[in-house]
Amino acid sequence: MILKIKNMKTSRCKTFVQEEVNKLGVYNITVELGEVELSEKLPEKKLRLLDKALRSAGLELLEDKKHQLVEEIKAVIYELVYHTDDIPKPNYSDFISQKVNLSYASLSNTFSKMQGITIEKYIIEQRIERVKELLIYTDSSLDDMAFKLNYSSVAHLSNQFKKFTGMTPSFFRKQRPRHLT
Repeated sequence: MILKIKNMKTSRCKTFVQEEVNKLGVYNITVELGEVELSEKLPEKKLRLLDKALRSAGLELLEDKKHQLVEEIKAVIYELVYHTDDIPKPNYSDFISQKVNLSYASLSNTFSKMQGITIEKYIIEQRIERVKELLIYTDSSLDDMAFKLNYSSVAHLSNQFKKFTGMTPSFFRKQRPRHLT
């Protein structure tokens, strides 16, 4: 469990936060400026106690549900792009909506506001990054990549790739370092 903490800017703050979390009986933690990673999920009562202690020191526990939602959407998109062999070729909006259990319109609106980019454009960017990896680390054909990443055709993949990278997939592959071939 990761907790975000507002106004946590010094090593003294880190020490204070660590002590307060330890008082709650949680010892396996990682404390960074602005963030605490716990090995377990804290019950609501302990979260309230921690927030009260933090506020007494000018700190504040952030509970940004929108940020958490965006991260959940990104995880679903990662699953779609990187584990396509395990998933039938879905409609992206339906798949994301089902996985996150919210309407796509709501997800899309929140994602766009928080990220400054649409879900669709983010999916395209992730697919292009996946194509780059396949071009560098495998000898897969563009036909195989287009099928694997749910493109309608090799031409569609190539056009999108060129639009985002400024070069064709074939040219990109030729540029890879020799030790990777």
